[in-house]
Amino acid sequence: MKAGYRMRMSIGTKLFTLLYGRQVGRDAQGNRYYTEKRVPSGRRQRRWVMYEGQVEASRVPAEWHAWLHHTTAEPISDAGRKPWQKPHQANLTGTSAAFRPKNNSVAGDYEAWTPGT
Repeated sequence: MKAGYRMRMSIGTKLFTLLYGRQVGRDAQGNRYYTEKRVPSGRRQRRWVMYEGQVEASRVPAEWHAWLHHTTAEPISDAGRKPWQKPHQANLTGTSAAFRPKNNSVAGDYEAWTPGT
């Protein structure tokens, strides 16, 4: 992906949301969560997210992930967080902020396997 490139929601998703969506809530990152205004009988209510900024599924906190996937009827309250629980952080793999181990002491202990030896 090019530096500075940001994916956006499609015009179709925005139009569908405007016509058929009802906002349920917002998370700390500014992502907005929606559900259908009217649900046809015999079908489960659709739920979706409109991302603030880059479209990346790992930016959805656990509380909202459970709601999006119909695991819970209502989003889990952020007020119930324990003091030891860290705030949600998106997956940083492939970015300059990705985890890189600092302990390289095992580098000399490893010998790669070569087929036929």
